[in-house]
Amino acid sequence: MKHDNHINSMYMRESLLDKDLMSQTGQTETFKMLPHVHIVKIGASSFIDKGKDVTYPIVDKMREILKKETLVISTGGGARSKHLFSVGLDLGLSTGVLAQLAGEDALGNAHILGTLLAPEGVIAIPPESIGHLLPLFLKAAPGVIYAGMPPYSIWEHPSAKGNIPSHRTDAGAVILAETFGFKSVTLVKDVDGLYDKDPHQFDDAKFIDKIDVEDLEKMNLQTLPFNRVVIDILKSSKTCNHFQIVNGNNPELIEKSINGEHVGTIIHNHRYNG
Repeated sequence: MKHDNHINSMYMRESLLDKDLMSQTGQTETFKMLPHVHIVKIGASSFIDKGKDVTYPIVDKMREILKKETLVISTGGGARSKHLFSVGLDLGLSTGVLAQLAGEDALGNAHILGTLLAPEGVIAIPPESIGHLLPLFLKAAPGVIYAGMPPYSIWEHPSAKGNIPSHRTDAGAVILAETFGFKSVTLVKDVDGLYDKDPHQFDDAKFIDKIDVEDLEKMNLQTLPFNRVVIDILKSSKTCNHFQIVNGNNPELIEKSINGEHVGTIIHNHRYNG
């Protein structure tokens, strides 16, 4: 008896490096694992580093939202990560090592937020657990907190300019949303949204309330309120087609963003139909 030991697959005898073949792999709609979940990235430099007066109002708003919505809350390392990068660059550490250290640093702020939200059953979870256990955690609690650095660790991609890791906490939020198919992505900053130049330095900075990521790339702005690599991520995202930047100094805007209101800057790709 003759047995056919081949796998019946269109890719069986093809190279996964072939451009035409790879273009065919996106024809099936991506399954969304957690389409009811919202991710909120809270800037550590903008809020946690500034202490109780600016952090507590956001935490109080998170408590209110958690009664109605399921949240993944992300944060970074803030001022401590910047100091870490300064020391690491002076020592000649590679991008991958800096990424690994920054991830550990961000976990500290995640635990701070986890402590403040512990009465709601919301805790900080380490990056090695979030990928596999996130759906389980969100069945047991209304939300989780995690250190927003993508856990590339020493496998972090070399940066196009300099050695500071390109994939930092904003990128981590968008990547996680893409993977799990989250309902919304809100980046909480200390500015109203995107401007054509830094509004903290220029009084004539013009506000941009909504923009396609391709158009944003062409503008090649000198500074952005989020990690620049997010532009590349969003261009090819399938389930995460936009995110919104809001000013956390008005915590009410976070809830409005989660509810789908346009209250900051919406940055989107061609799949967005809002």
